[in-house]
Amino acid sequence: MRIVVLGAGRVGESVAESLVSERNDITVIDPDPQRLRWLEERLDLRGVAGNGIHPDVMERAGMRDADMLVACATRDETNLVACKVAHERFNVPTTVARLRSAQFQEGDELLGRDGFAVDHVICPEESIVRYIQKLIDYPEALQVLEFGQGRAHLVAVRVLRGSALEDCTIGDFRRRFPDAPMRVVAIYRRESELVCEADTRMRAGDEVFMLAERDRLRHVLQAIHGTDQPVRRVMLAGGGNVGSRLARRLAGQCEIKLIERNELACQRLATELPGEVLVLHGDATDEELQADENVASMDFFLALTSDDEDNILSAMLAKRLGARRVLSLINRRAYAELIQGGTIDIAVSPAQTVIGELLAHVRRGDVVAVHSLRRGAAEALEGVARGDARTSKLVGRTVEQIETALPRGVRVGMVVRGEEPAVEVLMPAHDLVIETDDHLVIFIPHKRQVREVERMFQVSATFF
Repeated sequence: MRIVVLGAGRVGESVAESLVSERNDITVIDPDPQRLRWLEERLDLRGVAGNGIHPDVMERAGMRDADMLVACATRDETNLVACKVAHERFNVPTTVARLRSAQFQEGDELLGRDGFAVDHVICPEESIVRYIQKLIDYPEALQVLEFGQGRAHLVAVRVLRGSALEDCTIGDFRRRFPDAPMRVVAIYRRESELVCEADTRMRAGDEVFMLAERDRLRHVLQAIHGTDQPVRRVMLAGGGNVGSRLARRLAGQCEIKLIERNELACQRLATELPGEVLVLHGDATDEELQADENVASMDFFLALTSDDEDNILSAMLAKRLGARRVLSLINRRAYAELIQGGTIDIAVSPAQTVIGELLAHVRRGDVVAVHSLRRGAAEALEGVARGDARTSKLVGRTVEQIETALPRGVRVGMVVRGEEPAVEVLMPAHDLVIETDDHLVIFIPHKRQVREVERMFQVSATFF
């Protein structure tokens, strides 16, 4: 696809990098020529310097031939105007806008073709809040992602010493815990992927990705870790867009303390947030403040400021002082790769949380959901099997036949059949036959394999 990306900031860079890795034709517009040169040296893309809402700049960027505009500049106003100009002047088929304001929601008449002509909205802050909420709901997980109308969950866990997974094969775990049905789709050991077979043995420190039905997920996590202790006390460092949104969402569910360094921001938060949220003025990297506020009693410490170094330091300090679990928001992907799994339990990259939402609009075939895994190296994809046995590469085939046709290492993780309220979540036994309109959740270990998987969901020209 020919895609124009407006904005070369952190989100724009991550979007461009992900799309380039899938061999799309990418052009990035940004006012900073130095930033564009740096991107051109790193990635196979073209940079156009200038104001992205000006028609002459869009013309130079090839907007007339573009299949999609992804507007992810810093300001909402810029992104809205860019989508409008791209639609009205250049008739771009699909427009995506990054919008921070909660006033603009996808499907709003104001964003329609007669308004700002925004087809899809992505909001990094809202994506991060939803992502973190899942981790609070399932505190023993490293990552929790939804598929199949929310009925199937992909969860990542780390194998801990003394847990049920340590020194256990996949087959042994299934036999020992028959009431915790799950499908292991990937195991990583020191960044290397292991082959997932019944006799594959898991070791302490391994990162395991598995699919389970939503209603059985707690049973699976409890079987693995031997505990299902809910999160009752949360401490947030940072009262910006992410911290304040999360505090509102968790109010009434948890006991919340929020630390904010800026005094004026503290005063505003104290009046805007629900009364049960305790807002504290101070520096979250201050050991004395954390100790005085009893961080050791916290079930979860979340470092959510805009400063990577502050987030790393405050989270490491909280862990040392006794917080049960700590999470750090990390903008620089290199930092996230270095720290996760050490003192800090979970590192979240804001840009990576929105990549999946965008990729679902880029994918060919009938793809309804995409989630980026392993900081963009792998992917989990949900697609719909259309057509019939004559026109489809999926319908009428068994899971075993499909996996034989898929690229090496790609696995069918789960099949979701039917519509609410009669939805079935099926474990993909080798002899399970795929039916029309089944949703298949597929694990893809390498991004270069995505195109081949997409083609499996495309029906032939004889299907009407």
